[in-house]
Amino acid sequence: MIERIETPRAPLPAGHYSQAIKANGFVFVSGQLPFAPGPDRQLPDGIEAQARQCLDNLAAILQASGSSVDQLVSVQLFIPDVALWAKVNAVYEAFMGAARPARTVVPTRDLHYGALIELNAVAVVGAAAVGIGAAVGVVD
Repeated sequence: MIERIETPRAPLPAGHYSQAIKANGFVFVSGQLPFAPGPDRQLPDGIEAQARQCLDNLAAILQASGSSVDQLVSVQLFIPDVALWAKVNAVYEAFMGAARPARTVVPTRDLHYGALIELNAVAVVGAAAVGIGAAVGVVD
């Protein structure tokens, strides 16, 4: 079964897509720009504030889907300048805490609306997430 996820606690889609799709024990979160929830589509000032807003949006969508940041499998971050990487990484690390999903940071061309970051993600949800903590280990 495929379920469309929508929550007013994250920016509603401005186009023909869903905030996320839940299917087969996973939730696939669409690209999130750093807009706060609601009709105002203004970008926060600076990369740190924009990164935090994107991550807050991600957390809200994950919660609405029955998942959480701790259940993230993969995160992709898009930034228009590799020089932003260190600041983004600091915000990301503080936000994620013990969670360590697979991650890709992609320096890219300009992002829509002049944003300094966009992200998308995949997480496990529901019964698929049971026991995920026990499966985490370090391999030499």
